[in-house]
Amino acid sequence: MGDDDAVVTAAQAGDESAFAALVERHRGELRVHCYRMLGSFDESEDLVQETFLRAWRNLDGFERRSTLRTWLYRIATNACLDALEGRARRVLPHHVTVPSDPSVALSSGTDIPWLQPFPDRLWEPAAPGEAEPDTVVVGRETIELAFLAAIQHLPPRQRAALILRDVLGWPAKQTAALLEGSVASVNSAVQRARATLREHLPERRLEWAPSAEPTERERAVLRRYMDAVEHADLGAVAALLAEEVRATMPPYPMWFQGRDAVVASLAESWDTGSPDYVGRFQMVETRANGGPAAAAYVRRLGEHTYRAVAIGVLRIEDDRVVELTAFHDPALFPAFALPMALPPAHR
Repeated sequence: MGDDDAVVTAAQAGDESAFAALVERHRGELRVHCYRMLGSFDESEDLVQETFLRAWRNLDGFERRSTLRTWLYRIATNACLDALEGRARRVLPHHVTVPSDPSVALSSGTDIPWLQPFPDRLWEPAAPGEAEPDTVVVGRETIELAFLAAIQHLPPRQRAALILRDVLGWPAKQTAALLEGSVASVNSAVQRARATLREHLPERRLEWAPSAEPTERERAVLRRYMDAVEHADLGAVAALLAEEVRATMPPYPMWFQGRDAVVASLAESWDTGSPDYVGRFQMVETRANGGPAAAAYVRRLGEHTYRAVAIGVLRIEDDRVVELTAFHDPALFPAFALPMALPPAHR
């Protein structure tokens, strides 16, 4: 009997520490799997815990005809499908409304279920399986915001089929067994899902194959962007933006399309004489969804401390920012191992 078999036997006999040793090694990749399914970092944490609870309660049913990892993925997928039942998909502002007028003040946040970012420090991608030729690009980039936003357009079971087949590399027969359907129905679902993704991914998506980590050129653009924001230098920001850049700020429902609109939206909030003046910024480099990101801290008038305000995720092409998604949710900062406040001039 191998070491893992002995641990499984001990766990099935009621040894909780043995069970923890078995499942904890899979926490990272299951968290990513649940995040892909739900588009929510917060809920992915909860669903991993639900997966472990279901696994513990049903451990006697693990007959070792598959690996424990595969068994846990089955449980996690079903837990996610249960969680998604009857729910609206998670979105970004440009999915629900037209571009905003930068001369109009920001409206308050809404209770729309917004997509959330995923901190790279917690990203442990699952080992790739054998993929069909037309799935290679999708399989390589399935943690990025563009993919996460696109996959939310799929019905839950179609979403699960695509992830199991194209991301995890499961055979059609195994996927069909989990989803309690036929191989033909799974193959059909995956084909429809791929067609939907092509409709919602960026135009250059098939050419777009970033490395596992942001390139040095991307990081240089990010650092110039951070410096421009800290100095409230609108000209420097404008020089870094693509002409058709898109900027969103969930949970604020508005968004801006084009360099002029983005710069105009910043001008009022950075003008010290404006009633809408936000304050001074400090920026901290981080990584999210496999790409460059920056944590923004703001010091408001009359304050001395810079307080956490947003995680900005950038998509960079040809040394220009083509998309900026600023998640205005300080509750995200601990997941990125970032403090909630900074003293002045921390850098």
